[in-house]
Amino acid sequence: MTQSLRGRLLIGVISLVVVGLLIADIATYALFQRSLLDRIDSELTARSTVDTAVFILSGARGPGPAVDYPAGTVTELLATDGSVAASATLRVGGSNSFVKPVLPKTLPNQGIDHPSTPFTVNGTDGKTQFRVTDWPENSFGGQIVVFAIPLTEIQTTVNELLQFEGLISLGVVAATAILALLIIRISLRPLERMGTVAREIAAGDLSRRVEPATEKSEIGRLGLALNGMLSQIESAFAERTASNRRLRRFVADASHELRTPLTSIRGYSEMLRRGAAESPADSDLARRRIEEESIRMTGLVDDMLVLARLDQGRPLEEEPIDLQAIATDAVADARAVAPQRDIKLTSSGPVIVNGDDTRLRQVLG
Repeated sequence: MTQSLRGRLLIGVISLVVVGLLIADIATYALFQRSLLDRIDSELTARSTVDTAVFILSGARGPGPAVDYPAGTVTELLATDGSVAASATLRVGGSNSFVKPVLPKTLPNQGIDHPSTPFTVNGTDGKTQFRVTDWPENSFGGQIVVFAIPLTEIQTTVNELLQFEGLISLGVVAATAILALLIIRISLRPLERMGTVAREIAAGDLSRRVEPATEKSEIGRLGLALNGMLSQIESAFAERTASNRRLRRFVADASHELRTPLTSIRGYSEMLRRGAAESPADSDLARRRIEEESIRMTGLVDDMLVLARLDQGRPLEEEPIDLQAIATDAVADARAVAPQRDIKLTSSGPVIVNGDDTRLRQVLG
C-alpha cells in the first residue's frame, strides 16, 4: 500500500511523541511511587515507630507519641513460636478495617529495638498491600514486634497519577497531531506547487519555472536544480524546433530547385528522342544542358546530405590532411569524367593542414 509523504511524516512525528510520552510517564510513575515508598520506609524505621508500637501493645492509656499513621495500620506482637501474642489495628474516622498482613515464615532481624529494612507483603483480603518492618523488642522479653502500614493511599495516589498522565498524554498527542499536520502541510506546499508546474510543463508549457529557487533550504535547492534542468530542456527543444524549421524550409526550397533541372532534363531528353540527333548543334546543346542540370541536381542533393548530417550533430573531425593527395584524387576523377580535357596538377610538395577529410574532398571534388 503506497502512503503519501504527508502521512509518513505525520505517523513518524506522532510515533516519536508517543514513545517519548510513554517513557516519561513510566519514569514519572516509577519515581513518584518510589518517593512515596521511601517516605513510608522512613516512618517505619524511625524511633517514633518503635515508641508507638510499644505504647499500643502495652495497652497504655492517655496520649501516645504524636505520629500520624494511616487508617488500617497494624501492630502485632509475635511470640517465640510465631503465634500472635497481641494485635492492634489503627482505625480512623469510623474505619472498620480488619485486613491483616500475611507475614513470611522467616522475618528479618537487625537486633533489639532496631526496625528491619521495610518490605512489602499482601494482605489477608488479597487486594491490600502492606509495607512491613519488625524488630525484637526488649520491653516484651525479646518478642518480635511487627509494624505494618497499608499502601492503600499510595496505590490510590499513583493510580490517580497514572490516569492523569494518560489524559495529559492523549491531549498532547492530539495537539501534536494537529500542529504537525499543519506544519507538514505548509512545508509541503512548495512540493505541491512543483508538481503543478511539472504537469504544466508536461502539457507543453516549457517556460514555466518552479518556486522557491534558493540555496537557503533543501526544497529551494531542489527548485534551483529543476529550473536549471528545465532551462536546458527548453533550450534543447528550441534548438530542435529551429533545426526542424530550417530543415523544412530547405526541403521546400530544394524541392522547388530540383523541379527546374528535372524539367529541363526531361525536356532535352524529349528533344533528343524526337530527333535532335539530326541537328548536331541541337544535340550538343541538349547533351550539355542535361549534363549541367544533372550537376546542378547533384549539388542540391549533396547540400541536403550535408544539412542532414549537421542536423544529426555530426562534428567536424580535425586531423592532419595532405591537400596534395586530395587534389591528386580530384584530378584523377576529373580526367575520368572528361578525358578530353587536359588537366594538370602542379605542386612543390605535400601540403599538410588540419581538417575533415570528407568535407575537403567535397570542396575539391
